[in-house]
Amino acid sequence: MHSQLQNEYLQQIYEHIQDGIIIMKESREIIMMNPAAQRLTGWQKGDFVPYCSYCMTRKREQSEPTCYLIANNEVPSFLSEMPIYHGRKIDVEMSTAAIYANENTGETEYLLVLRDQETLKKAQEAAINKKMIRALIEAKESEHKRLAQELHDGVGQSLFSVSIALQAIESFVQDNAQLNEYISEVRAELQKVMNDINAYSHQLRPHSLDQLGLEPTIQATIDAIKKQITGLDIQLTTRGLDRCDPAVEINLYRITQEALHNIIKYAKATQVHIHIKKDNTHIYMTIQDNGIGFERDKIQNAGLGLKHMEERVDQLGGTCSILSKVGQGTCIDIVIPRWRPQHD
Repeated sequence: MHSQLQNEYLQQIYEHIQDGIIIMKESREIIMMNPAAQRLTGWQKGDFVPYCSYCMTRKREQSEPTCYLIANNEVPSFLSEMPIYHGRKIDVEMSTAAIYANENTGETEYLLVLRDQETLKKAQEAAINKKMIRALIEAKESEHKRLAQELHDGVGQSLFSVSIALQAIESFVQDNAQLNEYISEVRAELQKVMNDINAYSHQLRPHSLDQLGLEPTIQATIDAIKKQITGLDIQLTTRGLDRCDPAVEINLYRITQEALHNIIKYAKATQVHIHIKKDNTHIYMTIQDNGIGFERDKIQNAGLGLKHMEERVDQLGGTCSILSKVGQGTCIDIVIPRWRPQHD
């Protein structure tokens, strides 16, 4: 009974393992192969296993077998290109072992194991791309922070000094109505520039984000939008939200910025509800509107913004679900770990 169960386990492993397993004769005729080997190579039982690119081009002794692995039993595995169906070649890690000598023919049979390296390469490339995207986002935010600080502390303070100087000049020319009128015009223009500088600084990196946190900063953004746009009710509710990792705060703020921008520009919504919840393990954010909705594959500019949202969530190790139907509004659901994942 135990032997039967063991055989069933081995059969399950043979059927479901992702590595290609092939039993071949010394002539390289395939006797058996598992489903993974068939999917990987397209070969069938009775076909002959071709030699890999390395074996076909390597220098060898005249009496030495063409197959490098068979000729060098001490080599556990090596990488090469294996010709498969339709003239294609794939990168594989190969290993082989003599497992049986046929008593009737005296021919040795070999176990050949193929491990697909193309999937591994794609995974490695995806990991590198994620690191590059993360580095670009972090560099961009760092530059935004620097520019915002420069605008606020540098340009902003210089303009404030000019404003003080104008007040001093104004006190000396009280009897000159024409000059006073001109100074008032300059003062009004200066105030407009100072307001613009503050707005640009806030868009680049709100000081309140570093000083007060995510909730007050989002609320300030909502209040500013309400002053400019009528007919759009935006509500923010939170639960358990205190200070988070700085990377979490800036990315969730940018996502909120992008979502509100898209809603204002495209959605024709009258109501928006932003809810953020934080518990012991995760942070949850939902941004829902009652706008006209959209079909993701039919939008361009807003679609790029949505992709940027997803990239930011991905960098935080979270998930982002964007659901929308025409005429039924849009809902963005985000879940991220409470603490930012550590990366190599």
